[in-house]
Amino acid sequence: MNIVCAGINHRIATVDVREKFAVGPHELEQTLARIRSIDGLAGAVIVSTCNRVEYYTASVCPIRVLDGLRDYLQERTGGSDAPLYTHESPASIRHLFRVASGLDSMVIGETEILGQLKQAYAAASACGATTRHLNKLFQHAFRVAKQVRSETQITRGSTSVGSVAVDLAGKIFGNLNGRTVMMLGAGEISERTARSFVSRGIGTVIVTNRTFERAARLAEEIGGMAVHFDNWHNAFDNVDILICSTAAPHPVVTREKLEPLLKQRNGRPLFIIDLAVPRDAEASLNDLDGVYLYDIDSLEEIVRQSLEVRRAEVVRCEKMIDQHVGEFVGWMRNHISFLK
Repeated sequence: MNIVCAGINHRIATVDVREKFAVGPHELEQTLARIRSIDGLAGAVIVSTCNRVEYYTASVCPIRVLDGLRDYLQERTGGSDAPLYTHESPASIRHLFRVASGLDSMVIGETEILGQLKQAYAAASACGATTRHLNKLFQHAFRVAKQVRSETQITRGSTSVGSVAVDLAGKIFGNLNGRTVMMLGAGEISERTARSFVSRGIGTVIVTNRTFERAARLAEEIGGMAVHFDNWHNAFDNVDILICSTAAPHPVVTREKLEPLLKQRNGRPLFIIDLAVPRDAEASLNDLDGVYLYDIDSLEEIVRQSLEVRRAEVVRCEKMIDQHVGEFVGWMRNHISFLK
């Protein structure tokens, strides 16, 4: 049995390329079923986040599976060549352990990716798409990430995209006291970002989500206010910062929708951070007077600054990961099976 990984991430593709490959929750089960129809593929887990889309598969025919994945991705993107990286065991195992530990993230040491991996694995398992080897692999990856975080200082400083977004807002506005932030989306990334804003003394947090109950629950927990998703524009007059992080397959904040709202703001600037992939905000919004739009790739400069704090710890983390890769490869050799 071989663990095969094929993926695309922020290192090899910009957000406008990555969003073409993103797999939304509404299509995950169908996509898993399609992937599992590839000849020689026994099971699969799909990880789709703002910075990466990766397919982890168990297979006895890795070359055939990689060809099948490339064909599928070309089909998904209308014939476009996918700038993929591919790994087979043991490189695929090392790659997952590094991803789980936050070493392959835009923000080195960030903690959000571990939760996203757990969700991806749970979703694949619920669809019956995992195998014995994939189950063992992901459970081992979670243990590796826990050890790396507890025994090193890799998480010092800003360790999530959300906290970096708050840092950027702080640099632009100076003091966040009295400012109003609107969270467009109430998922895990939005929740962590909202909490980061609250910890930095933001004045008001407005939360909106397609499921109002989820927005209301988050707003209550952080002392903010919730508005219905269809009416978010009605609460927009006093918003200084808009954080976009929905799972919509198309832009939610369009020039057509935003331009009339700007006329009611009396020239007050609007700072937009789009953390979603596919993007929630149209790129053309940056052309509007008083609007400053940053997408996920725009955070890289702040990320590079925080990386220096953690660079010395990466060597220690890599040594831990290498040891765990050896352990898992040994387990695979002792548990050879055709499909399970």
